[in-house]
Amino acid sequence: MTTTLVAGATGDLGRRIVRELLLRDARVRVLTRPGSATAAELFGDEPRVEVVTAAYSDSAALTAAATGADVVVSAVSGTRPVIVDAQRALLAAAVAAGVPRFVPSDYSADYRRITPGSNRNFELRREFAADLDAAPVRATSVLSGMFTDLLTGEAPMVLFGRRRVLFWGSADQVLDFTTKDDVARTTALVALDPDAPRVVEVAGSRVTARDVARTMTELTGTPFRLQWAGTAGTLSAMGRIGRALSKDPDEPFPAWQGLQYFASMFSGQAQLHHVDDDRYGPQTWTTVRDVLRTHLAA
Repeated sequence: MTTTLVAGATGDLGRRIVRELLLRDARVRVLTRPGSATAAELFGDEPRVEVVTAAYSDSAALTAAATGADVVVSAVSGTRPVIVDAQRALLAAAVAAGVPRFVPSDYSADYRRITPGSNRNFELRREFAADLDAAPVRATSVLSGMFTDLLTGEAPMVLFGRRRVLFWGSADQVLDFTTKDDVARTTALVALDPDAPRVVEVAGSRVTARDVARTMTELTGTPFRLQWAGTAGTLSAMGRIGRALSKDPDEPFPAWQGLQYFASMFSGQAQLHHVDDDRYGPQTWTTVRDVLRTHLAA
C-alpha cells in the first residue's frame, strides 16, 4: 500500500486530494504545523490517516515526517514564503528521508512558457520547478488550466447579470479549465503511479469565450453576448499597475493576480498542448457547461 505524505491537506484542494487518496485505499500521512488542531479535527477519526507535526523551519522534524513515505504531495498555497521557501524545505526533507517521488503544488495552466514578469504566481512555480528538476527525486507536476469553479465567482469572465461574456484578444482563444474535484482525483492517481511522467496535463473542458457565450445562451434561453475588453497586453498592463499599487504585495490571490492569470491564458502562452485525459483510463470530467448549469440552478 502506497504511503503518501500530503502537505497543505487542510486547505480546499488538499482536503479533496486526501479524500481521493482514501477512496483508492491509500495510506495517508498529513503534515500539519505545530499548534494547529485543524488536521486532527478533520482526519482524526480516519484510521488510514496519520497526522504528523513539523514546522517548515525544522528540517529534522520534516525529515522524520517524510521518512517511510513513497511520495510527497504538496498542496500548499501562497506566495514566495510558501511556494518557494516552504516547498524547498519540504523537498530537502524528502531527499534526506529517501522519498523517491514528489508532486509539487502546481495545479495550474502551463507556467513554463510565460513571459518573465507577466505572472507572479506562475513564476514562483517555475522557480521552484528548477530546484525540483535538480533534485534526486522523480517529480510529477499536474497542469490543469484554471479551476472551473472560479467561473461562477472570482474569475470576472461571465457577467451573469449583464448577460455578457468578456474576452481579451480573441474570442476564439482556447482556454483550459478543470474543476478542483477533477484535479484532486488526477493528483491522487498520479501519487499512486510510480511511473508518472514529469508533467501530466488534463483539462475537464477546452473552450473559447465564444463557446462559453453559446453555452450560457443555451442554458438560460437568453442571448449572452461576447464583449471585447481589450487585448491580453491590456490585461498584463492592468496587472502590473495593480501590483505596483498594492498595499500587500504578498497577498496570495489579489485582483491583479487574476488579471495576470487571464492574460497568460488569453495570450495563449499558458495553453496546455499535451492534454491526456485518458492516461488513467476513462474518467468522468465535470465540464464548464456542468458547472454553469449547476450555478444557474442554485
